[in-house]
Amino acid sequence: MLKFLKSTTLIAAISLAASPVLAEKFGLGRAALPEEIAAWDGDISPDGTGLPVGSGDAIDGEEIFAGQCASCHGDFAEGIDNWPKLAGGADTLDHEDPLKTVGSYWPYLSTAYDYIKRSMPYGNAGTLSDDDVYAIVAYILYSNDLIEDDFVLSNETFLEVEMPNAGGFIIDDRAEAEYAQWTGAPCMENCKTEEVKVTMRAMVLDVTPEEDVAEAAVTEAAVEAVVAAEPEAEVEVVAVDPELIKAGEKVFKKCKACHQVGEGAKNRSGPILNGIVGRDAGSVDGFKYSKALMAMASDGLVWDQDALRAFLAKPKAFMKGTKMSFAGLKKDGDLDAITAYLASFPE
Repeated sequence: MLKFLKSTTLIAAISLAASPVLAEKFGLGRAALPEEIAAWDGDISPDGTGLPVGSGDAIDGEEIFAGQCASCHGDFAEGIDNWPKLAGGADTLDHEDPLKTVGSYWPYLSTAYDYIKRSMPYGNAGTLSDDDVYAIVAYILYSNDLIEDDFVLSNETFLEVEMPNAGGFIIDDRAEAEYAQWTGAPCMENCKTEEVKVTMRAMVLDVTPEEDVAEAAVTEAAVEAVVAAEPEAEVEVVAVDPELIKAGEKVFKKCKACHQVGEGAKNRSGPILNGIVGRDAGSVDGFKYSKALMAMASDGLVWDQDALRAFLAKPKAFMKGTKMSFAGLKKDGDLDAITAYLASFPE
């Protein structure tokens, strides 16, 4: 008990010493330097304020885009499945089903640069250099027929690009024009009584994936696939545990944007995963694998339990140069579940 009290007292003393009031007195911490703040404060305004020094053109951007962005957004920024389309849609904003892209809808080019710099590529944000971002933005503009391929986009030429929908947005003046109507006691009289009708459905708006992931079932073929991969251990861990497979179906939601399983599965930005457990790497017909994967496949990589778990835990550490941008699963339970789920889908 005495030892516990001493530990608690020590923790309290450390917490107190680390408080802003006593930090300077005890020599703990300091004010952040301007250059340290600038390292993460990357605000970029529509007028170009905050743009870093750098440049890039669509020619270089095409190669960078192919390696960093095309797996989701297509080689020509046309989008893959339900991943966003970045090009096209000109003159469609007045249509019933408009196509909103960087070229057709976005009013400020600074939004594209800022978002890509902060958030892309998916799963590996913050790894692009300033010149890379300029080149990628230039390629997106070129894909929208807004610049020529040799136009050098830079902090100096940024405002030379005119976005087609720059005049399509208005200043949000609700604070001045409407907020006063929402203060005070509510009216609660003469409310509208018209029938509420559904005018549009999510599927029409193309925001709901169409694929239907079938219920995972422990079939004889699934058991055989597991046995082939790990003769002794896998049946016990994967095939006979419906609850683990059910948990794996939830984990697989993180993979559905790029991969499909089950009857009617098709290759997307990633290959189909039917029969993956125990299969030779790089063996799905019709899918173009990365050079990194094909190199490991030629060395005899087989997606057994251990290899699959190691890859899904840290894809980029397991396979340097992989095109899969997913950061990895951190929990052992998730790795057990996703492996069990995948094993339930035979070839």
